[in-house]
Amino acid sequence: MPYGPGSRLPLAGHASLRIEVRHLCYVIAAAQAGSFRGAATTLNVEQSAISRRIRDLEDRLGVSLFVRGHSGVCLTNAGQSFVGRARRALNHIRHAASDAASGGRGEVGGIRVGIFTSLASGFLADLLRTYGQRNSAVRLDLVEGAPAAHLSAVRRRQIDIAFLTGTPTADDCDREPLWTERIFVVLPVAHELAGRRKLTWNDLRAYRFIVSECDPGPEIEDYLVKHLADLGHHPSVERHAVGRDNLMHLVAMSQGLTLTSEATTADRFPGIAYRPLSGHLLPFCAIWSRQNDNPALRRLLSLAKAMSRQQPDASGRTGKADGERRQVKAGAAAIPGRGEPSQMPDQSP
Repeated sequence: MPYGPGSRLPLAGHASLRIEVRHLCYVIAAAQAGSFRGAATTLNVEQSAISRRIRDLEDRLGVSLFVRGHSGVCLTNAGQSFVGRARRALNHIRHAASDAASGGRGEVGGIRVGIFTSLASGFLADLLRTYGQRNSAVRLDLVEGAPAAHLSAVRRRQIDIAFLTGTPTADDCDREPLWTERIFVVLPVAHELAGRRKLTWNDLRAYRFIVSECDPGPEIEDYLVKHLADLGHHPSVERHAVGRDNLMHLVAMSQGLTLTSEATTADRFPGIAYRPLSGHLLPFCAIWSRQNDNPALRRLLSLAKAMSRQQPDASGRTGKADGERRQVKAGAAAIPGRGEPSQMPDQSP
């Protein structure tokens, strides 16, 4: 109970009258037991304390709550009315205390999560699914958006946490690397490169690429330019005013190739194949405000870190130290992606 023995509740309409919570407990216990002796036994206090406190309360109220007799006590009409309301008051207090405690433990409430990914599969999908199963009373609000918008929203406490690619930074924010995944080339099933199990940047030099004008298209374009320029080649990249799904259909129509991240290969589109880009991993992290005291956020972070420790590295081992297991190739952070590393089958006829 959030009130101590000496805590007092103001009585509406009686500015000078204060009722202690224990008064309510004493009256209810006496009414249930039918005697002050029984109430004293139930509450493990002296019978004289029960009798004295109830008499004090009756004096303050100016009305008798009990009829006293040799065989015990029974409620007066005023006492019956008082006990009914007293029970409801104590129930409200207990519920308030329980709700506050549950909220403080992150068992209820809500959490706003910024995502830049699909939840088709992968680490993030598994994380949110597990969190929802373990914290069914917590409302999960997912907010889609670009990385820059998410970083701003985290700083302003408009969202609690964002899951982003790379190693973004923001003032007064903490960051936790969580998982990596492979980068895949998306190409038509009839394409000459679709017969290969893996592709390299050298394999891609002569081909046209297409990206979406909306995120993550610009980041994919930057990623392509950077890595192909390192080979002395400026790639052909066309922007299209379509979303990801329609971009996949354009690939199937042989309008160009594109890149995606591993978890998105769970999404199936007719006429396309996914082939891994050899030797390149994409890091993902969580970022949140240091001033955010939402207990539900702390529970999500704790689960994310625990699940991250179980992710296998390139050799298949788990449980490695954070810094050791999250080594990725330089420059892999430039392109946004989705999900966790997994052994996804190639999508082909």
